[in-house]
Amino acid sequence: MSPVLFWLFTLLMLGFATSVVVNRNPVASALSLVGAFLALAALFVGLDAYFIAVIQVLVYAGAVMVLFLFIIMLLDLKAEQRRRFNIVTLLGGSIVAAGFIAELTALLSKFQLGKRGFPTLPGAKPVDDVYQVGMTLFTTHNLPLQVTGVLILVATIGVIILSRRELK
Repeated sequence: MSPVLFWLFTLLMLGFATSVVVNRNPVASALSLVGAFLALAALFVGLDAYFIAVIQVLVYAGAVMVLFLFIIMLLDLKAEQRRRFNIVTLLGGSIVAAGFIAELTALLSKFQLGKRGFPTLPGAKPVDDVYQVGMTLFTTHNLPLQVTGVLILVATIGVIILSRRELK
């Protein structure tokens, strides 16, 4: 991936992620999250991880966001009321954020391992992406996969129970 495209998709992803937090309307915030997911999928394509990019679009930008939007529409959430900015809080948050960025920049400039390329693997033959992900999921991470499936099922049932209307 060319550096121009990398920075373009990175800035798009960061812009959409900022919009998720800043937006007061929950539907607009959820749609901004879809944009962030799509930009992240484009970054995965740039890394030649096509399977992960497709799964990112199908699972997160598709299924999970449909579930989020369904819950937002079901709970009938309204936009939040705007509050006045507290100057002391804004100044303190800006100082903390600037300190964090300065510390992160200093740390990354001293990190020498990040400047080296990956060594080539001896005798590596190309293996299918889907095969590798499937073998890892169903051998090494089988229990977390099953636990995640049960948690999603319980969360879905919980949302349905909590959103039922009481008959009077």
